[in-house]
Amino acid sequence: MKLHINHKKILGDLYTPIEIYLKLRDKFSNSFLLENSSNHSRENSCSYICFEPIMSYIVDAKHTTVQTLEQTTTYPTADIDVLEQLQAFIKGIDVENITVYEQLKAGIYGYTSYDSIPLVHDIQFKPADTTLPLMQYHFFKYVIVYDHYKNELHLVEYTTANETSQLDKIHSYLNTNSITPYPFKAIDSPSTPYTDDEFLDIIRRGKEHCFRGDVFQLVLSRKYKQGFTGDEFNVYRALRSINPSPYLFYFDYGSFKIFGSSPEAQVVVKDNKAYVNPIAGTFRKTEDKAQNELLTQKLLDDPKENAEHVMLVDLARNDLSITGNEVTVEQYKTVEQYSHVIHLVSKVSASVDMERDSLKVFTDTFPAGTLSGAPKHKAMELIDKYEPENRGFYGGTIGFITLDGGINHAIFIRSALSYQNEIHYQAGCGIVTKSDDLSELKEIENKLSAITQAISEAQNI
Repeated sequence: MKLHINHKKILGDLYTPIEIYLKLRDKFSNSFLLENSSNHSRENSCSYICFEPIMSYIVDAKHTTVQTLEQTTTYPTADIDVLEQLQAFIKGIDVENITVYEQLKAGIYGYTSYDSIPLVHDIQFKPADTTLPLMQYHFFKYVIVYDHYKNELHLVEYTTANETSQLDKIHSYLNTNSITPYPFKAIDSPSTPYTDDEFLDIIRRGKEHCFRGDVFQLVLSRKYKQGFTGDEFNVYRALRSINPSPYLFYFDYGSFKIFGSSPEAQVVVKDNKAYVNPIAGTFRKTEDKAQNELLTQKLLDDPKENAEHVMLVDLARNDLSITGNEVTVEQYKTVEQYSHVIHLVSKVSASVDMERDSLKVFTDTFPAGTLSGAPKHKAMELIDKYEPENRGFYGGTIGFITLDGGINHAIFIRSALSYQNEIHYQAGCGIVTKSDDLSELKEIENKLSAITQAISEAQNI
């Protein structure tokens, strides 16, 4: 069944993405928000508000459910190739005038969790401790695109031949003043499966594997959970203010929500090129500009941080070379500063056939080496051995896939899951032979400080 794009452009100076989302979320369940606040360049200058899903692809441990406009089909997950089935789902979405608005490409939005790795790679993990879907992607009837660069708002609607457009009605919702605020309150203190001493022991075991040559690097993580009542969207609002990042998102799945401010892309595929941006090498940022300049130079000179970064750039090159050609390191060890940390960042690219190979590249680069270590397979086996609980979403990937094969996915870091009145969040440290145990423990605290601060400040919104 063909879908037709209806489009309406309006001036965006009276709106913000947060305002639009709050006006629509009570009218449309399962609404998504993806933000990018950049207004300095044409690239990556749009935010998206998506609502009313009309097609879906949902994978859990036992069943995979594909809902199209015509029918809903369920397969045993063990009997299918989940990425081939995802490719078929994307190919089955037929948009009649897809090229009319090039900057508003149609696509699906969702996530692939870390726990889905055994579905796409030859490895086994211990049984998951939740029943949440491992992968989930939706095609939405309505997408509002906020173009920060041009200060324009694009209202996009997908209709079948017999449907009447509702864009004027959607526009009227944006012009109401009705936003109902709800409070947020944290309950008790955050908890973690192990004490500092227990985690330090795990770090030491990780270093032993590095010394033995089992792995060159191993990323071990620590999980926390925080009870709460009220509206966790306030935590997202605080987080995006405290830690503005290239990938800001809030996805409402009804029974659970995922949100975050991720600094790192999993993979970007566009114009027949694939990009990976390894982030490895981390120092805590201060409030003193001169001190941060000294820390930046110290980070660039630090042998442990540099060894870790070089290793992960090489891993990105190897991952992209599996399917891509002309692999190039376009940027090397650039320093980027965020609200609480200073990172070393590189950019690696490869030429690919976007329409044919996008999902293959997606698999080749998943999970990101910055979240597993190297070699990946052995590192993931050790992660499953030493981390007491499954990672769930942490280290997975979230974003969108366009119908022509474009991909833009962030790594699920500096991010959280809200489920059954608990906020779950996690961070890791890259263990190498030169690692200092206490410094690695501190690195996790530094990475989590934006989320813990956001939880605290959300109670005052």
